[in-house]
Amino acid sequence: MSSHKLRAGKWRKFRANKIAMFGLCVFFLVTMACLFSGWLFQFDPNGIDLSAALQAPSRTHWLGTDQTGRDMLARTMAAGQISILVGACSVALALLIGTVLGGIAGYFGGWLDNLIMRFVDVVMTFPTIIVLMTLSAVIGSGTGKTVMIIGLLSWPLVCRLVRARILSVREMEFVAAAKTLGAGHAYILLKHCLPNTTDVLVVFSSLGFVSAIMAEAGLSFLGLGVQLPDASWGSLLSIAREASILQQYPWIWLPSGVLIVITALSANFIGDGLRQAFDPKTIKE
Repeated sequence: MSSHKLRAGKWRKFRANKIAMFGLCVFFLVTMACLFSGWLFQFDPNGIDLSAALQAPSRTHWLGTDQTGRDMLARTMAAGQISILVGACSVALALLIGTVLGGIAGYFGGWLDNLIMRFVDVVMTFPTIIVLMTLSAVIGSGTGKTVMIIGLLSWPLVCRLVRARILSVREMEFVAAAKTLGAGHAYILLKHCLPNTTDVLVVFSSLGFVSAIMAEAGLSFLGLGVQLPDASWGSLLSIAREASILQQYPWIWLPSGVLIVITALSANFIGDGLRQAFDPKTIKE
């Protein structure tokens, strides 16, 4: 089967999954609303208007205002930019590190494999939430630092997945044929081995994206993630730590919580659909 037909078959399989397509549509709408919130909504997400503080949802402020009079609709959508950015960049960093190390470990094996995998074992023994909090306290808070911390704690799983797949791929006949023809290790690894890890990487990307958003939300809720004047869905949720806000002003924190759930579910639906689409057993000519 040609590469064009293979890609077409994967896309047809994905489109046939109604839940996955629904998740894709929802995720696209949420992402676009967040990315273009500056053009869609008239209020500045950081604009303070004390005369409009703590107003309930109305025609002027669809999701009400917070303690300083900031429009919560504009602020929630702008916060989504940060949360989605953290999720995407954290996954990209984890994929980069995990794929490189997992590919090297799986292809070359031997002492190099043992060294890399023992390092992975050490990293995976650390309690994630404690390490997140410790690193945040040591190196400081902020969007870029949050991305780095989450990405550096997420790559071991990618490394294990890539290594496991390459251990089986390197024993296949087409790899042996490439070696016989004189292909170098780098060419074989990049051209023949790593492309066969696409399915596991796609599944990790969807699940890792959700995990990164949740991790960022947890850090921001504890005051160790995104810092003012920027906001994320997690930092907006952290406002609910005050009993008065939690009980009397749900419009301040509830929308961000709902969007976290919606985004996480849609990403999971997409990931499940992509997993089925990339399964070679389900692709027909």
